[in-house]
Amino acid sequence: MGYRVAVVGATGNVGREMLAILAEREFPMDEVAAVASSRSQGIEVEIGDTGKKVKCQNLEHFDFSGWDIALFAAGSGPTKDYAPKAAAAGCVVIDNSSLYRMDPDVPLIVPEVNPDAIDDYKKRNIIANPNCSTAQMVVALKPLHDAAGIKRVVVSTYQSVSGAGKQGMDELFEQSRAIFVGDPVEPKKFTKQIAFNVIPHIDVFLDDGSTKEEWKMVAETKKILDPKVKVTATCVRVPVFVGHSESINIEFEREISAEEAQNILREAPGIMLVDKRDDGGYVTPIESAGDYATFISRVREDPTVENGLNLWCVSDNLRKGAALNAVQVAELLGRRHLKKG
Repeated sequence: MGYRVAVVGATGNVGREMLAILAEREFPMDEVAAVASSRSQGIEVEIGDTGKKVKCQNLEHFDFSGWDIALFAAGSGPTKDYAPKAAAAGCVVIDNSSLYRMDPDVPLIVPEVNPDAIDDYKKRNIIANPNCSTAQMVVALKPLHDAAGIKRVVVSTYQSVSGAGKQGMDELFEQSRAIFVGDPVEPKKFTKQIAFNVIPHIDVFLDDGSTKEEWKMVAETKKILDPKVKVTATCVRVPVFVGHSESINIEFEREISAEEAQNILREAPGIMLVDKRDDGGYVTPIESAGDYATFISRVREDPTVENGLNLWCVSDNLRKGAALNAVQVAELLGRRHLKKG
């Protein structure tokens, strides 16, 4: 006996990935519904590589009664309107937007990091998925924090355009083509040209000079991992289609060598250590695309601080940073609370 699962925002990048990963991981489903805005009503979307297709239903008229889980990938606006309705109808919402992440009554879950926090979902019948850049970082930090206690993290991100949705991917493609044929380039989705460039600006600016994306990494890491950990972030958009990369500097309470860290990461859940100190002995974002793992490379000691390490962290942001994590949360929810059969 399986679950009845609704994917809200099923025509977007993350929604389609959710449908694909549900199929890939053979999530136990008796029925799946593709739900989207009225303009997508009737559009057929594929359920991964199963050959099966479902027609999109209109979110405005969708009845969540009798559905077990709703995976929301529709953005904060529709989520604000419809997630509470789904939750009130008895359907557990797993939301990929930023709307509920810092709500004290909503657990913010990365299953490899804080699975026990899911037990609080009944307060609102809603579970939050973290920001894409936060998700992969805390997977890398958790086993090291358990081993040596993290004091401070300095992270610089190199985030792909797919983090800005289909419009971001289209803009990179169109600008790159325009440059090759000598056509003018006009930024639309991004504040400046993204093709052959990097932009140190993701989301809106805050009063202290940081961006909201940087604030998310700080606040969400504290909620998921440990409120005592100090985090500072610089988030940069780069001309890569899929895959976020992060350069992470960590200060620990106790001594930890690069070799010890490598051994810990090699055995940690959700992590693939690829760390050979020669040409090509590391992972780049193009190699992470389509994979489940969070890849760690370039682990080395930082001699400028006491008990310091540097590492390179890469993951498919549409997967671990969004759709995969949501499905893993659904699996965790099923094991602990919504057991069938």
